[in-house]
Amino acid sequence: MTSPFSGSSGDGFPDLPPTAGDGGGGEARVAVAVVDDDQATRSRMAMQLGNGTAAFASIGELAASLTGAPVVVVLGPSLATSSDLSTTEQLLAARREVGAIMVTDELSTDTLQRALRAGVKDVLQAPVDSNQFDEAIGRVAATLRPAPATAPPMVVEGEAPGELGRVIMVFSTKGGSGKSVIASNLAVLLAERSEKPVVLVDADLQFGDVAVMLKLTPQHTIVDAVGSLDRLDDTLLKELLATHEPEGLWVLPAPLEPAFADQIGAAEMVRIVEQLRSFAGHVVIDTPAYFNDVVLGLIEISDDVLLVAGMDIPNIKNVKIGLQTLRLLNTPMEKLRLILNRANSKVRLDASEVERTLGVQADALIPSDIVVPQSVNRGEPVVHVAPKSSVAKSFNELADLFLPAPAKKRRR
Repeated sequence: MTSPFSGSSGDGFPDLPPTAGDGGGGEARVAVAVVDDDQATRSRMAMQLGNGTAAFASIGELAASLTGAPVVVVLGPSLATSSDLSTTEQLLAARREVGAIMVTDELSTDTLQRALRAGVKDVLQAPVDSNQFDEAIGRVAATLRPAPATAPPMVVEGEAPGELGRVIMVFSTKGGSGKSVIASNLAVLLAERSEKPVVLVDADLQFGDVAVMLKLTPQHTIVDAVGSLDRLDDTLLKELLATHEPEGLWVLPAPLEPAFADQIGAAEMVRIVEQLRSFAGHVVIDTPAYFNDVVLGLIEISDDVLLVAGMDIPNIKNVKIGLQTLRLLNTPMEKLRLILNRANSKVRLDASEVERTLGVQADALIPSDIVVPQSVNRGEPVVHVAPKSSVAKSFNELADLFLPAPAKKRRR
């Protein structure tokens, strides 16, 4: 067959013919490319898609040929591995004019989840007939637009990227552990210390509290970012962020209504965070107190996962189960950091007992202090309300793990 989205002939990307209308009476121009490291497989798929379909052995080879014109990429079965999907995710996050579908030999739930988290639009099980290809390519092509002239260069494995921001996720398996207080105060301190922007994301999509804790009245939320995914770039995303003064922290608040949470999936959240880290020095994410697809997707892309535990038996029990779950998910233990909150509470438990029970050494101890609920009720971070308090000192020590304070501030 000849795909209506493929080019005419030649190596790389050929001259592209017009495709289905873009909804505005114009004609979109979209190329089709096949990527698979097996020559026989990619040749067979390219032949099925039609004369002029470009074929590449790797994502890096494809990336080097991109010109800013819309491209639908058909990923072959060999790209279903985690390492290849990671490279694919980099490409799709950086190049909004590129959309992808994947062909897999076995369509399992795990393969589907990993592909969608990487930003792949559709997954088809081989063998795929011509009509299936046409429909899938058509759906993806309809979402693509040419890249702006100032589109950032794509960086894949082997190249020196513009340094991506560090993603710090704050998570707990028990509600009321204080993770939102920790996330907001950590983000405020990082924003004060960093020369690059710092963004706080409230990914507790049903009952996020970050905007309330920082006394913000946001004009936009994550819902607006998801609704603009097809045209989301750095400029648009920055316009959706609220600003917390005086340190200039940027905040992406949770939806205003719990019902909006159903509109946001793991792939959308991952894409938004990847876009944020492309211009921010640090992205701090507050999360709900349970595992779901969004949380699992964010764990995968985070550089650090702060696991918050309170000083009571039910809390510690849940955290222990959470640790077991993370190990079953093959989460690298080196990215986990245990944070003991209210560590000085007189509850007949001490930090060493909790560490022995969990089998993990705590990276930070946050003491209990009356100034914390007072600061929450005022809508101000405790590091501003009581900067000389013991809890503010602990938050500063936590921030030191990610971005040490300037020497002048330390002396003062």
